[in-house]
Amino acid sequence: MAANNLKKYCLALDLEDDDEKIAAYKQYHLKVWPEINQSLLDSGINHAEIYNTGNRLFMILEVDEQFSFKKKSEMDTQNPKVKEWETLMWTFQQALPNSEDGAKWVLMDKIYDLKTQVV
Repeated sequence: MAANNLKKYCLALDLEDDDEKIAAYKQYHLKVWPEINQSLLDSGINHAEIYNTGNRLFMILEVDEQFSFKKKSEMDTQNPKVKEWETLMWTFQQALPNSEDGAKWVLMDKIYDLKTQVV
């Protein structure tokens, strides 16, 4: 699929402010379980990246036209390995202050785009 057909989502989440937990979280992400990577691809996520500073995480998802957060959530509830991974990851994570109850990653609003401002 051509890159211009992809939609991009940016999300944020915090880790617990604990150096050991942050290090462990990073270690898990050096080799994410294959079932988790496959579940991302199966949901329509073509590319995913997570960035970190301190205890803040920033994730970029590039998705195809088949992707929806609702569909991804429904798929995840049916996948025991994804549920196991998410339970494990939640031991390192903490919700952002503006997140809904039980929510993890929070969708960010785009407020700047160089392409739209350069003449």
